[in-house]
Order: sequence, then C-alpha cells, then structure tokens
Amino acid sequence: MAESNFVDYVKIYCRSGKGGRGSMHLRHVKYNPNGGPDGGDGGKGGSIYLRGNHNYWTLLHLKYERHIFAEHGGNGGRDKCHGTDGKDVYIDVPCGTVVYNAETGKYICDVAYDGQEVLLLKGGRGGLGNFQFRTATNQAPRYAQPGEPMQEMTIILELKLLADVGLVGFPNAGKSTLLSALSSARPKIANYPFTTLEPSLGIVEYRDHKSFVMADIPGIIEGASEGKGLGLRFLRHIERNSLLLFMVPGDTDDIKKEYEILLNELRNFNPDMLDKHRVLAVTKCDLLDAELIDMLRETLPDDLPVVFISSVANMGLTELKDILWRELNSESNKLQSITQEDVIVHRDKEPQSPLSPRGGYSCDSDMFEELDIEYIDEDEIEEYEDEEE
Repeated sequence: MAESNFVDYVKIYCRSGKGGRGSMHLRHVKYNPNGGPDGGDGGKGGSIYLRGNHNYWTLLHLKYERHIFAEHGGNGGRDKCHGTDGKDVYIDVPCGTVVYNAETGKYICDVAYDGQEVLLLKGGRGGLGNFQFRTATNQAPRYAQPGEPMQEMTIILELKLLADVGLVGFPNAGKSTLLSALSSARPKIANYPFTTLEPSLGIVEYRDHKSFVMADIPGIIEGASEGKGLGLRFLRHIERNSLLLFMVPGDTDDIKKEYEILLNELRNFNPDMLDKHRVLAVTKCDLLDAELIDMLRETLPDDLPVVFISSVANMGLTELKDILWRELNSESNKLQSITQEDVIVHRDKEPQSPLSPRGGYSCDSDMFEELDIEYIDEDEIEEYEDEEE
C-alpha cells in the first residue's frame, strides 16, 4: 500500500547552540611585553525558530528529520577576537501548526499565518573574555566567562487545517463529490466507505472574484470521538473552520437523527465546536421529487439553514454557495471567530493571525470600531481601577 503524503503529526528533538567561552589571554609581544588582557568574547549560540510558510500544507518534509540542531557559538580568541555566532535554524511549518512540549504536553505556540516567526529555543550567550574585566585595580584579570549552555526540547507538531468551511458527514455522504463540483480539487471518489483517507482542500469561486476555502475530511461514524473509524485522527482539522457544513444523504431513513449523531460526536470531541455556525445540506436529492423534498423539509431542524443539493445534477449548488458566503460573512460569525482561544493577539499591529485564509481580525481598536464594540486599552483600565480604589 502506498504511503500517504499527508502528514499532520510529527515529533522532533530540537537543541539550540551553546555560547562560546570567552578567552583568557594576556598580550605578550616583543614591542609590548606587558600589553595586558586581550581575550575576546565568545560567540552567541544559534537559536531555533518556527516559521509559518504557506507553501507547505503538510508536515511531510519534517517526518524523517527527527533531530534539529543549531550551531554552537565559537570561542573567543586573542587580540580581542570575537567568536563566531552560531547560525540560527528556521523550521518551516504550514499555517495552522500547533506546537506542544512532548514531555509535559504543555501548549507552546500556534503558527497561524505566513511569515510568522516564533522563537522556540534561544541560543546561549557567549562568555566575556578577560579584556572585559579589566579595571584600574585589576589590570591583568586571569579569568573569563564560559558560554551559556544550550537548550533542548522534544516537541510535537500538530497540523490543524485552516479553512473557511469544513465538511462533516458519514462515509459516502457525498463530501468529496461536492468538493470536486465546487472547486478544482480532485479527491478520490468511489462507492465504498472511507474513500477519503486524508483531508482535501479546495478553493470555491464565488461572485465578483471572491472565494473561500472548503475542507473535506474522512467520514465520521458514530463513536468517532472515542477512536472508532478514522474520524478521531482528523476531527481536529475542522476545529479551525469558521463554518461547518453537515451533509446527510436524502435517501437516509432519518435525516434529523443522523444530523444529531454527527453533532453529538463533535460535542464529545470538543464542546466548543458547537459554537460554530452550521449549515445542513441534504445530498443526492436528484433521487427525490419536489413533493418529497417539501415533506422532508418539515422534519428538519429549524435552528440552522437547510439546502437540498445534488452535486452530480448540479442542483442547488448556487443556493448553497450563497448561504455559505452569507454565513461566513455574518457579523456574529466574525465576532465568534475573534473570541476563540486560537486567536493570537498582536498589540504591536504585526501581520494578522487569521483563522482562515480569507483573513481575520487582529484584536486592536480598529476591529472593535468595525464591530461597534467599545475598546478599552490597558492604560484606561489602570486609571479606572485607581478611581475605584
């Protein structure tokens, strides 16, 4: 069986460089026999950074690179020569990568946008040479500093796909067929369960050159949150989606019951996922007549938009895109997306850290003005607390 090219979990041992030691040297030359201390400083050890790169969409390039080391700093030399600085190492990861400490399980950081750099392990500082310790009362110091030690850590990298719309449904619900009908993606399509073995992304074109990203994950079965089927491994890929599109075939015995089973699996996996906007698409409706569709519509939930579609017959796809675009750009959906724990707050107005490729909001005053929410900075909070006291 061919090995999958989609890798969303790797474990790597990382080690920064240690600082070079300072030199303890006294200058003795023919023309200056008592030249005094001239030991140079040691060089700085190399650091390890994580860097977001939109050209990657999987962790495959790191699968077999289990050890990443930065260079050590060079030692100081005579004549106040400074040791060479160790070269920094940048680990390029896809946008949406979450990093954990493998030993403690503690969350470290989230690389969310292209070009974002996160310092993972800092290189050791170089030691000072004896030239730095000369004083009027100690003109020939015979000691120098050693360099700072290196840092090491085993990390776990988990990829969570960044997409606007996530497709949720049982196997053979028509998710891959819909993705191929709405985008240029060509996922595997066949008439047997678990045809999709890895997530697929597709860009859906909308009116006026607008677009949004749709993600297809392997089918979920009842008990997926407990490890059954393939759903447990891939459920995390829809944690970042702004909108969830539930897909249930029209020939199902009880559409509402199947929808509630899917909803319950998401609840068991992560209760916060129920806060996302949801749309229900009843698929394979080319097999149903108009009268039966009206009867089914009365039995479906009233708390979410419902659309009847057929990807093969191109039925209802335009209406579906209109509903998805409206839900993605609703004010309540924008507000919900910036209040999630995954959002990184940048007070220095660096590039944003969106939850989806369409773009998001950094938590600054401009965003609050757009959403008509009062913005209070830290100085105003401190003044308010002083007045209360």
